[in-house]
Amino acid sequence: MPLALLACLSVFVLGCGRSRPHVAVEFIGPPGSGEPHLFATADGRALMSWFEPVGDTAHVLRVAERDEGVWVTARVVTQGSGFFVNWADFPSVVELHDGTWLAHWLAKVAADPYAYHVKLAWSRDRGRTWSDPMVPHGDRSPTEHGFVSMVPWEKGAALIWLDGRAMQGGGETGHEQTQGDMTARATFVGPAGEVDPDVLLDDRTCECCATALARTTSGLVAAYRDRSPEEIRDIAVVRYDGSRWSAPTMVSPDRWRISACPVNGPQLDAVGDTVAVAWFTAANDSPRVYVAFSTDGASSFGDPVRVDDGLPRGRVDVVFDAAASTALVVWLEVTASGAEIRARGVRRDGGSAPSWPIGRTVDARASGFPRIARAGDEVLVAWTVPGEGGGVRVGAVHLGWSEF
Repeated sequence: MPLALLACLSVFVLGCGRSRPHVAVEFIGPPGSGEPHLFATADGRALMSWFEPVGDTAHVLRVAERDEGVWVTARVVTQGSGFFVNWADFPSVVELHDGTWLAHWLAKVAADPYAYHVKLAWSRDRGRTWSDPMVPHGDRSPTEHGFVSMVPWEKGAALIWLDGRAMQGGGETGHEQTQGDMTARATFVGPAGEVDPDVLLDDRTCECCATALARTTSGLVAAYRDRSPEEIRDIAVVRYDGSRWSAPTMVSPDRWRISACPVNGPQLDAVGDTVAVAWFTAANDSPRVYVAFSTDGASSFGDPVRVDDGLPRGRVDVVFDAAASTALVVWLEVTASGAEIRARGVRRDGGSAPSWPIGRTVDARASGFPRIARAGDEVLVAWTVPGEGGGVRVGAVHLGWSEF
């Protein structure tokens, strides 16, 4: 299926005659498409997955590859009517070290709207054919299993997810009637689909905030929104050193007390043992987006740097430049006319550039979560334009954003 391309270049101008980074919109998905995810390969290509509606109740999960700046043929990963399709909990496709593509999505397993399992499938021919799907978690109860993050690891992949096996109840009102706690768990999958027993990372987490996972020189680092008995929901990290996972530690003592899930998880990027974590908080009724840096594989973090422009909704993502000296953070900011996806470059020493808009959108769930990935000397940004005629969009940003 040939992909739609748009040769449209938007240029925003700063004071003093300096231009903001150029955002070239190079991909337009079909109407109704959404839930995009980006993954940058080791050699500068990129993979993007997304959902498209088929009729009134079915969906197709597609993946496309970007090579040398061009989006090529989109492949079908799977299609049908049994998916759990959610604006905040979306599928992904990553490329493993041997070139295998690994896809994940969520499949309903009972009538309860929050009963679904994670499914994995492999492709060894760049998306032309896919293996039969399998479930990576040992628990098969009709409860929530989602918000997956996965990265290539050794000969296979590492995965973390939120697991609701200890929760009961629920129903159409969401999580208000549940008993028991959401947990964070991890496992490793091999190249032939073999799965290690899953490991408990945290026995009480926020119920529906995205997780994040990144490789470091020292191992792995995972980030998620914790949940204390006092309903403090700050960002925690756990580390894997090649043999065991660490106990959780807090990135920053925001002390955000909230009695419901804010649907706003953290995101990570790492180069070597330098790690950036971006997140949203509304502690003390003051919404903010922060980024913090670590140079020791996430064992410790420096003071957080505020990123937003005053009215953020969160929905963050973050990516380093090649030298890990500057991070690009994107988020959703409320404006007088609706909302914008904005970006800001932040140096590890705390210095930052003026923010700049990537695209206009709406302040609603339908606008989804922007996703970014660095592919070669560009950063790709994927987002969803809601409404009639809308769908997935992808823009490319040249790395001038890191030079300030």
